[in-house]
Amino acid sequence: MAKTYQEINEKIASGKAVVVDADEIISIVESEGYEKALEIVDVVTTATFSPMCSSGAFLNFGHATPPIRMEKIYLNNVECNGGLAAVDTFIGATQESTDKSYEYGGAHVICDLIDGKDVYLRATGKGTDCYPRKEVSTYVNIKDMNEAYLYNPRNCYQNYSAATNSSSKRIYTYMGVLQPNYGNVTYATSGQLSPLLNDPYLRTIGLGTRIFLAGAQGYVTWQGTQFNTARPRGENGVPLGGAATLAVTGDMKQMSTDFIRPAVFEKYGTSMFVGIGIPIPVLDMEMLKYLCVKDEDIYTSICDYSIKDGSDDFVAKVNYAQLRSGSVEINGKQVKTAPLSSRYKAKEIATVLKEQIEKGEFFLTEPVTYFPMNNSLNSLAIREKGGNK
Repeated sequence: MAKTYQEINEKIASGKAVVVDADEIISIVESEGYEKALEIVDVVTTATFSPMCSSGAFLNFGHATPPIRMEKIYLNNVECNGGLAAVDTFIGATQESTDKSYEYGGAHVICDLIDGKDVYLRATGKGTDCYPRKEVSTYVNIKDMNEAYLYNPRNCYQNYSAATNSSSKRIYTYMGVLQPNYGNVTYATSGQLSPLLNDPYLRTIGLGTRIFLAGAQGYVTWQGTQFNTARPRGENGVPLGGAATLAVTGDMKQMSTDFIRPAVFEKYGTSMFVGIGIPIPVLDMEMLKYLCVKDEDIYTSICDYSIKDGSDDFVAKVNYAQLRSGSVEINGKQVKTAPLSSRYKAKEIATVLKEQIEKGEFFLTEPVTYFPMNNSLNSLAIREKGGNK
């Protein structure tokens, strides 16, 4: 029994849609069977809450009097991009402040703005006939900005490799502190709740897909950077390690720091926890079976982050049930595991999204364009100066 987006949205509008989260659909299928579950369930909500370094925000401050073309721009002493129009800027989540180093960065500025705090703006320009002012120093607030929206080039990884460290020295990474001699393993995916693991071939997720983004309704705007759908997959379609990613956007004025938070990684720098929820329509039996993926069936690789010469850093293959158990085996040794992502927050997001759909506040959008499933990654080719080889 196939369903369409229109049919599901009509049920949402009438308050008759049956919505469950990615944990609940597994229990329903186990108790009722696939045929019955396909008949009764319309939408499955998925979610993740994890550090997503490739995030940032576009801001428009409005013009000063006299006007200025901002070239060097700082918000709370965090440098922003000045290569746009006169009073537009982009601030990256991982940009560090000039005075507090990695203890404060772009992610903090973004969250301060979302919280309605005043942020100190300092900008300079060379001065032109049409933009004569050469500097401005003032406080800005999100409510006074013309536009403030997240635009994140790479979020919501479809699986991600876990991390460990075989060296004799502690190392500091975006996967946290990795202890020497395989002292720990960290991982950063919410397993069976994770959006792209529940739709491994991106049948329902593409350009224009409406999503829950940091408490607001946002959209998928393109395939994310480092989009790698050519990665080998298991029988359930799940790739081993990082594969597809999403570029997403949403209105910061509608967001809440309940679902987006700054992060500081010791001796590495700043990042930002981003909460994303994606509703997946139960279109047919194939889609339902993908939506029943379990932690024990989702495998990822453990990589050795102490290896830096480009050689194979694969250490072991494990599933998310093993990772969530608290320890995994590496070379006969039991090694403690710890998540960087919050499954608790992911579950909360999936539940909030479920409630919004049930109330008729959130409707599904069919993708305008679907993303390629044979895309592979290129590496940076280091060339001699002036060479084209």
